[in-house]
Amino acid sequence: MEMKAFVAVVEAGSFVGGAQALALSNSVVSRLVADLERRLGVRLLQRTTRRLSLTREGEQFHLRCREVLASLEAAEAEAGAQAGQAIGLLRLNVPVSFGMHHLAPLWPQFMARHPQVTLEVTLADRVVDLVEEGYDLAVRIARLPNSSLVSRALTSTRLVLCASPEYLARHGTPQHPQDLAQHSVFAYTLLSTGEHWEFTGPEGPVSVRVQPRLRSNSGDTCTTAALAHQGLVMQPSFMVWPALCSGALVEVLPQYRGLTLGVHAVLPSRLQQTTRVRALVAFLVEAFQDAPWADPAGLAAASASMAATAGGTTTGA
Repeated sequence: MEMKAFVAVVEAGSFVGGAQALALSNSVVSRLVADLERRLGVRLLQRTTRRLSLTREGEQFHLRCREVLASLEAAEAEAGAQAGQAIGLLRLNVPVSFGMHHLAPLWPQFMARHPQVTLEVTLADRVVDLVEEGYDLAVRIARLPNSSLVSRALTSTRLVLCASPEYLARHGTPQHPQDLAQHSVFAYTLLSTGEHWEFTGPEGPVSVRVQPRLRSNSGDTCTTAALAHQGLVMQPSFMVWPALCSGALVEVLPQYRGLTLGVHAVLPSRLQQTTRVRALVAFLVEAFQDAPWADPAGLAAASASMAATAGGTTTGA
């Protein structure tokens, strides 16, 4: 328990955070770490009123503790696997908007199906290092480059240019992507192509540079501005699908299609896949097989790409 307390404090960055992660009191966690330092005869943490930092000995010991705890967890998982059960902790990283709109409703279903699995779900749009940060799985929405990671296509989504009917009635409907220069647009700042919006139209690929009136690292913020009749957005179909179905937004320039992006489950290594990881991947594949906002052509292309790359085992991001 001393090692668990030490690792929890280091990864939380505070004794308070470590105590919360372990569901223990502050005083108990402080005592466990102090007992560990006393038993080892070295100081592992430098404590100040502002922050905690690891000593050189603490850095080395932290790495070894993580290895030991991971081995113990793997042993527990293997024991559960022999009984055909998924068991243990799954640490997941998922995109913010997709995680809120489409994954959050799934976690209770997965936990009901696998009652001995515990989930730790982090929502972030940055690309995390799965190995360094200790994640078992990430969901990524992108055109994935080749890497040493393993990925499984879950579904796909297309970037859709859209606006409210009221905005278009007031300001006119663009007839070509170049016309976006005369319109208010709202841009997602983490889009891989930046402020160059790319389309495929009757004359082939078209790229236009937009001058956003609003920039945000939240796709929901951009979409909300469009729903308020203030301009155009280009957002993934998984986000704008309900508004398109209700008529609150309409697709603009449908003859010019935005990029199709794959939605992937990304794993650190095929060799390290546990029963619980395999159970989660199978669950997500099943959950998204009939997603109404998916682009079937994009999913087929993503699956074919993976199958053609090292037997479908080494594509990732």
